[in-house]
Amino acid sequence: MRKTVLAIAAVVVALPLAAQVKPSQKDYLDRYNLLVSKLGASGVGIETHLQKWERDYPEDLDMLLGKFTYYFSKSRSESLEMMESNRYLGDAPSLTLKDSLGNNVNYFLVSHFDDELFGKATQAIDKAIELNQNRLDLRAFKISALLDYEKESPDMALENLKSLIDYDGHGHPAWEYPGLVSDKDLFPAVMQDCCFAFYKIGTPASYEAFKELSERMLTYYPAASQYMTNIGSYYLVYKKDSKSALKMYNKVLKKHPDDYATIKNCVLLARNDKNVKLEKKYLPMLIRVTPDETEKASAQARLSSL
Repeated sequence: MRKTVLAIAAVVVALPLAAQVKPSQKDYLDRYNLLVSKLGASGVGIETHLQKWERDYPEDLDMLLGKFTYYFSKSRSESLEMMESNRYLGDAPSLTLKDSLGNNVNYFLVSHFDDELFGKATQAIDKAIELNQNRLDLRAFKISALLDYEKESPDMALENLKSLIDYDGHGHPAWEYPGLVSDKDLFPAVMQDCCFAFYKIGTPASYEAFKELSERMLTYYPAASQYMTNIGSYYLVYKKDSKSALKMYNKVLKKHPDDYATIKNCVLLARNDKNVKLEKKYLPMLIRVTPDETEKASAQARLSSL
């Protein structure tokens, strides 16, 4: 009799377990967001939760993004390091102290990565991209991670972007980017942000990548003035070649006479070269196109003083 009672009890205990419903994708997402809010992106228990989520929904985009975020965060660490320069990868010092002679000593936050964990992060975002070919934001996440990982020499980020530009130019996919309007200007705008990221790093390799990407975009978007302006800025800032820069800027203004960024760069070029004649040429154009009343007044005062 005792064995029968125990057997019945075992069945009763097992029934609720057998009747349990697999958590929905939303249940997993809600639990993940709760864990991250309390523990951070790479907190204890998040990896286990992601593994269960992946087991039930191996192609869930939110799960793949969670894996990417977890492993990228887990792979990355930072240290405060002293450097003689005033900027590092485009950023100002995180801390400046004085040495015994009163000279400034600059310290910068430098990122470091565990290669194995970073590899797991890229595997997750690659799978997300493979399953969601038109999600431009996913590709931007990967590029951003590669830029952080590669630092001064963003070779992988450059190759990924060149392939992406060719894919857009030949395939003309209907890009999606949550939070942004999906129109014909979306891809060029995102690529310009990527160009600026290379420009901001400020190393020889990143300047060359900045120029190469701009030239690649002009292959498919020849009327996009921002990329011609980029090339002008490459000559002006990196090569210190005012003549080549001005030639490119004037090409832009021939097609787009009210291009604010290009006109502003021409004014800066003339001022840096102490070329009063040239500055007098471009200041009236800046006064005409600037949307900033303070800048307009300053440009007018400058023109009057020349």
